Amino acid sequence: MFCLRRSRNDAATVHEAGWQARGSDRAPGFPAWLQLRGSAVSVMRGNHGLAIAALFAAAAALPYVGLAHAHEGEHSRSARTGDARSDASRPAIGAVQRWRANYFPNVPLVTQDGRRVRFYDDLLKGKAVVINVIYTHCEDNCPLMTANLARVHQLLGERVGKEIFFYSISIDPKRDTPEVLKGYMKRFGVGQGWQFLTGKKEDIALIQKKLGLWSRTDVYDPDGHLVSLMVGNEPTGQWMRQSSVDNPRFLATKISTFLLGWKNQREAQGESYAAARPIEGMDAGSYLFRTRCSACHTIGKGNALGPDLMGVTRSRDRAWLARYIKTPDKVLAEKDPIALQLFAKYNEMRMPNLRLGDGDVEMLIRYLEAQGASGLHAERKNSASR
Repeated sequence: MFCLRRSRNDAATVHEAGWQARGSDRAPGFPAWLQLRGSAVSVMRGNHGLAIAALFAAAAALPYVGLAHAHEGEHSRSARTGDARSDASRPAIGAVQRWRANYFPNVPLVTQDGRRVRFYDDLLKGKAVVINVIYTHCEDNCPLMTANLARVHQLLGERVGKEIFFYSISIDPKRDTPEVLKGYMKRFGVGQGWQFLTGKKEDIALIQKKLGLWSRTDVYDPDGHLVSLMVGNEPTGQWMRQSSVDNPRFLATKISTFLLGWKNQREAQGESYAAARPIEGMDAGSYLFRTRCSACHTIGKGNALGPDLMGVTRSRDRAWLARYIKTPDKVLAEKDPIALQLFAKYNEMRMPNLRLGDGDVEMLIRYLEAQGASGLHAERKNSASR
């Protein structure tokens, strides 16, 4: 499966959902041209170049779609015999044996409660899992990733801890002690079935490489670590990678469907496309808010992990707001009084530096202005009708 996104240099990046060409960076045990990591092919704008790149990437990926490659004969036999089991519950031929204890490291880790566990025996074996890597001092993507996954966790509900297990592994074990991890969990309101883990740096690096969550930048720039998460069903040998900052409803549905099968999508039964709501908010500012801000903020629906942003463009100086959105880490480091007040009020939650450009910041502020004006108009209208 492929999808397109625009990178910062406005190039079209072709992503392959499973394997990608990475040469010598490959995880141990895989062919030289395969590695379970980020974007597969990057090409500049142009329909011909994009089509050619996609064709080459697709051809290379056909034998290895994710960690699990289901055998065609198995599916055809199931169809002939009327096997009603979901794809998620049907073991993939070969993958069941390949992606088991002989592949995943059984290294020791420590939970936020100080309990020692083994990666394979205690965390993976016989389970459906969602795994990402973080560290608590991260000022870039980690807060956004954790906040977004907290929303996914809420959407999955009671299935987490019973049918699906969440794991966040620190890549900064020296500072991220069990006590620090526990405090981090509390700030994000993490619920049942989600463990935060630390351990030896070399053991964690091995886990990252085996899962395809390792990058060279981890060594000298931890803030540049991958924002991906691995979703896997260990008993069936089926694995896929997703972005941990994707739309939480999409992620919850994708994870549930992939790990538990269509049988768990009862709420979708009987619904028609005719009943689908129209797509709204396709402007750039709305998109930025939904994908970068909504994990922590609302507009007019009350405080969340961060403050409600309704009317923020009226209550804050525009120049200050633009600078804080663009470089919140610098503003806080300078001990700006407003930034310090927000940091203390919202559970010492650091606003991440999302590396937004000046144009992005301007579009986001315009969107907040428009939402604030709309809210103010609604307030006045309600007051007048009383």
